[in-house]
Amino acid sequence: MHVSVSVVCQFLRSGQTSVRSFAARLVSSFPVKRSPVRHINPSLVGRSRSAMEAPADAAVEATHPVKRRHDDPEERETSGRGKRRRGAGGKKLPPGERYVPPPQKRNPGVSFCQEHFDETSYYFEGGLRKVHPYYFDFKTYCKGRWVGKSLLEVFKSEFRAESIEYYLEAAREGRIRLNEAPVEDLSVVLRNNDHMRNTVHRHEPPVVGRPLEVLVDDGKVLVVDKPASIPVHPCGRFRHNTVIFILGKERGISELHTVHRLDRLTSGVLLFARTLETSQKLDQMVRDRQLEKEYVCRVEGEFPEKELVCEEPILVVSFKIGLCRVDPKGKDSRTVFQRLSFNGRTSVVRCLPLTGRTHQIRVHLQYLGFPILNDPIYGSSAWGPHRGRGGLVGKTDEELLQALLEENRSQENPLLLDIDDSIGVAQDAKNKTDNEGGSSDNGQTFQKQDGDQTTACPDTNASPTDTEKRLSAQETPASSRDHLCSECKLVRADPTERELVMFLHALRYKGPDFEYSTHLPDWAREDWVEADWS
Repeated sequence: MHVSVSVVCQFLRSGQTSVRSFAARLVSSFPVKRSPVRHINPSLVGRSRSAMEAPADAAVEATHPVKRRHDDPEERETSGRGKRRRGAGGKKLPPGERYVPPPQKRNPGVSFCQEHFDETSYYFEGGLRKVHPYYFDFKTYCKGRWVGKSLLEVFKSEFRAESIEYYLEAAREGRIRLNEAPVEDLSVVLRNNDHMRNTVHRHEPPVVGRPLEVLVDDGKVLVVDKPASIPVHPCGRFRHNTVIFILGKERGISELHTVHRLDRLTSGVLLFARTLETSQKLDQMVRDRQLEKEYVCRVEGEFPEKELVCEEPILVVSFKIGLCRVDPKGKDSRTVFQRLSFNGRTSVVRCLPLTGRTHQIRVHLQYLGFPILNDPIYGSSAWGPHRGRGGLVGKTDEELLQALLEENRSQENPLLLDIDDSIGVAQDAKNKTDNEGGSSDNGQTFQKQDGDQTTACPDTNASPTDTEKRLSAQETPASSRDHLCSECKLVRADPTERELVMFLHALRYKGPDFEYSTHLPDWAREDWVEADWS
């Protein structure tokens, strides 16, 4: 007796029975010895007719279903593809051993979207753009140097932006999580691949309130005139007060590809690619050195009239603040300088960087003895009596970092420099040695993972100065205060425009078939004098 496939499928679709019970009933109705008919293997129901043909002993297989390869836990345990994970449902862990899930793959692409833009909002006051305080999750995977240490030890040695009492209270309130589970005891010992999350009440420093001017937006590139004081992308204490977030929040522009970057205090032409194809094309031009960048700056003293070329190698001293200096062990660098004007005290200089080292123009001008007029780092007295001229420093890297940090704290506005003292300068100098030629892993904070740049935790434990104690527009409104946040307890004076602007401007960006430029800033006029700066 033959049963058509259509009858079998129709019966199964009726939902009256399962595949195995139906197959068993079907086979039991056929005498195996009297019929040579090949029977249906229930595991093949729903396949093509040729695939359903089975050997003559299919009745035995039907009444006693064959154990599949991956149904055997012992076999699956030894199989390459079917290994069972350690932890829940897998092998038992030794007593006292904690299960750590494998790290998740990170999206290397641009991922800032409306969800991130909606975290908080702007308000404008006294010519400044300000951000309402907001809650934010800083995240990081366990660093190699933390393995085997307790969370308490790591907080004490590297996360000194807050007191230990703060972290204990934050843990009690569930703000510190390890592998997405609230940390109840900071004595837990960290293991490789541990994922930590720290929820903080975040404050951002104000920036100048001048709007971003879009120079070009043709669907392939976006060119803006960046005001000074605004970082290009989230970094340090800045997230929403950045070019990337301002464009996303105010103009609905996202998924931009960074072609080059400007320092936070530098103004001028900033170029983004709108598409991946354009980004790759521009990146190739950068590698082939087909792009020309022109800057203007105002420096101290009378710069030489003739063209001057500086080819001193540049070494990164601190990745944390991007501090660099001239050093024979540094990378090859070359900058061409030409004086444009001199007003009796200061000079306007045209700068053509032929290589792209961090702070290249600023470092070379310091080395030549003509630092940018209001450069808070390379014009600082922390470099010693020569202020770095001719490479003369007379201090170790650790001593230099400490001197800069102390000078920064003595200023009326501690937000002048991008320095976060949540870790020691000695640790940062060590990180510099470990990371030469690579990206920073300064361990200064939990770091974000929602974009293509890393973000550092704000320094919320800086000692308040007399100026900070004065009532100012930066006092946190009672409605947005957090009882654990130390920044909410401070009252900072608003920075002045002079503190937010450095006299370095990206004037022109030129390629084989394009050129983008801005107007000269006021301070670059030939008749400008420092008294004009209010």
